[in-house]
Amino acid sequence: MIALAWSDAVIVVLAVATAQFVRFGADSALTPNGASRIPAALVSVVLGAAWLISLRAFQTLDRRIIGSGSQEYSRVVTACLSVFGILAMVDLLFRLNIARGFLAFALPAGTLGLLLSRWLWRQHLGSQRKRSKNLERVLMVGSVSSAIPMIERLTTQPTLGFQVVGICLPTGAAPEGAIDANGQHVPIYGTFDDVCSAVLEAGATTVAITSAEALGHEAMQALSWDLEGLAVDMMVSPGVTDVAGPRVTVRPVAGLPLLHIDKPRYEGANRFRKAAVDRVGASLILVILAPLLVALAVAVRLDSPGPIFYRATRVGINNKPFKMWKFRSMVDGADSLKAQLRSVDEGAGVLFKLRDDPRVTRVGRVIRRYSLDELPQLFNVLSGTMSLVGPRPPLPDEVKQYDGRVARRMLVKPGMTGLWQVSGRSDLSWEESVRLDLSYVENWSIMQDAVILWRTAKAVVQKDGAY
Repeated sequence: MIALAWSDAVIVVLAVATAQFVRFGADSALTPNGASRIPAALVSVVLGAAWLISLRAFQTLDRRIIGSGSQEYSRVVTACLSVFGILAMVDLLFRLNIARGFLAFALPAGTLGLLLSRWLWRQHLGSQRKRSKNLERVLMVGSVSSAIPMIERLTTQPTLGFQVVGICLPTGAAPEGAIDANGQHVPIYGTFDDVCSAVLEAGATTVAITSAEALGHEAMQALSWDLEGLAVDMMVSPGVTDVAGPRVTVRPVAGLPLLHIDKPRYEGANRFRKAAVDRVGASLILVILAPLLVALAVAVRLDSPGPIFYRATRVGINNKPFKMWKFRSMVDGADSLKAQLRSVDEGAGVLFKLRDDPRVTRVGRVIRRYSLDELPQLFNVLSGTMSLVGPRPPLPDEVKQYDGRVARRMLVKPGMTGLWQVSGRSDLSWEESVRLDLSYVENWSIMQDAVILWRTAKAVVQKDGAY
């Protein structure tokens, strides 16, 4: 974290110094700035100091968020916008008239620089974690049935940086041996009464309680006190799957810390912001990719007889059907041939998938590999039937087989990309695809959408899981 702090400081200083040079020139140190005739150098120093203080105030160096999730980027952006918002109010209130060009350059340059720096550090940290470096050593405390799902999640995502080193089971359970989770043997370090000694013996840096009801409120409180002197973090699983972020808050009620889970908010300002980002983003992408779209249309038309576009019926928000646009990647009439291929279906759950589908054309194989066949869905985004980011757009036959849990995917618009797209695409199991879609629905945010779009570009270039 020390290196990250220095990295932030260097970027802020460079952004402010460059903005001063661009706005006032090389000999700008004593150039008067604003109505108060404040030297430009003094304004730069105050801005740089306030910027760094804001980054610390919003806990952008919290090691619990560094290297995982969109919350790290969100805090950085919030800190940057806050310091410039406060500066704008002070400037207006006291009529300082500080050069707006100076601020207009410093804010975007510094913010983008900080985000890029965090991304590069994240890649470095992820690479180290894959080599079993810079890991949090986790001691599980709970029953086997509650611990195994968490162990499996942590071990299948090594870039999160958690290494499970042991488990303490409820009193009365077998205190010796090991349990098996996702092919990993996790040593048993006794019972709940042995947690503190197990921390020292296993060299744990984090204690994760997976079944709080089995431990009990008084025992959890006593354990938290005991762990204070061991420099160990304590995590408690709430038992609510894939619900996190701003929806979850802990509020004291009658002296008890209760977990409050707010309802997902898809209306009002959130809905307007997402729609605005979708429309503006789709418009810009269409303008930029217009020559490519024309070239693809010509290639599809010349490759095989049939229409350029394939309009498939999909089910959107609130179970409303719509026509989804794609470049045709299969022979004309491919849907009528699906019944003949059911015996070799490789799809997961209710999905139909084939790695070597004989219906795919020559051009179709290329555009599918790079997901270029999905670009016409930008017209669906403009029309409002789809979003840039969201759950996978399902077929009507799939929706008929949804149970109550899976049906929550229909609370938001389907997306051109989503968590399923950046986490393996066609290689995912049905259960994992559903879990990722539900996780997105439960925890949607603008910053999460931005991260998914960035990860989508990488996944498409690397051709991960596409066929």
